[in-house]
Amino acid sequence: MRPKILVIAAIPKKSLADLEQKCDLFYPTESFMFSDDEIKKHIREADGVLSVFTRPLTTAMLGETSKLKIIANFGVGYNNIDVAKASEMGIVVCNTPNAVTEPTAEMAFGLLLSLTRNIALTDRGLRTNPNFKWGMMENLGTGIFGKSVGIVGMGRIGQAFARRAIASGMKVIYFNRTRLPLDIEQKYNCERVSFDELLEKSDVISLHCPLTSETHHLLNEAAMSKMKQGAIILNTARGAVVDEKTLVKYLKNGKLGGAGLDVFENEPVITPELLTIDNVVMTPHNATGTIDTRIEIGHEAAENLLRFFAGRRDISIVNPQVWE
Repeated sequence: MRPKILVIAAIPKKSLADLEQKCDLFYPTESFMFSDDEIKKHIREADGVLSVFTRPLTTAMLGETSKLKIIANFGVGYNNIDVAKASEMGIVVCNTPNAVTEPTAEMAFGLLLSLTRNIALTDRGLRTNPNFKWGMMENLGTGIFGKSVGIVGMGRIGQAFARRAIASGMKVIYFNRTRLPLDIEQKYNCERVSFDELLEKSDVISLHCPLTSETHHLLNEAAMSKMKQGAIILNTARGAVVDEKTLVKYLKNGKLGGAGLDVFENEPVITPELLTIDNVVMTPHNATGTIDTRIEIGHEAAENLLRFFAGRRDISIVNPQVWE
């Protein structure tokens, strides 16, 4: 019997060519994404689900199935899935960590350059203000050469960001729960420090950690109060890692020098004050938003499904306890 796969959103069909040859797909054709009711209907027959990070796969949805074996998420973050419930049901959950690495690091570095060199700010001024001031002492930004960047989460994406920072003459420190192997630290000439030390020493803090109970509001009042005067926050991880109300407070009072945000605490709703602050650059959760990346993420998710149904375990599983 060919496995039946529920593809929740209309991701590029090019990604699914191999999957279509070996599986039967429930694929949305009337709209971009299946509704909650449609998901509940199709999941009853599905052996696998290809989920997407913008659509929650809830406890109620999982409660409709008795035959589901695997959820392959389209994206590296998987907080859209009730992983605890899936694990309880013996359902494998996997993600796509490889395809998102370079584009996410690119976006974080792009946000950094836009902030420090006032690229977005002056672009808006030139487009909207006929009396926009030019001049040698106008529109001054800051450089990044010689500055210190603190990376929270020195995994694949954090290291890809570090590579770009080092190439631009920045000094890297990092905070992880566990220390990196010595050869990796030597590769990036970086040092593991405590979270408090990272806050105190960094001119730029770039977030590359997953959203968990431990990292929810990791940058809160206590943390931001310890940051350097004029420090910059970059968030291409998950919105709720940052307490947005406190972020607004410290941007407005001048403690922080800026924020580059691709993710938000209550997406797609943005804290209104962020829209009015000049030293904030925002993108709509689009760090992986290139057509090449979307196709590659789809390939990686589809490959997880194909390998699983072929009896292989070399997939990017996030709840390996289901195999114990």
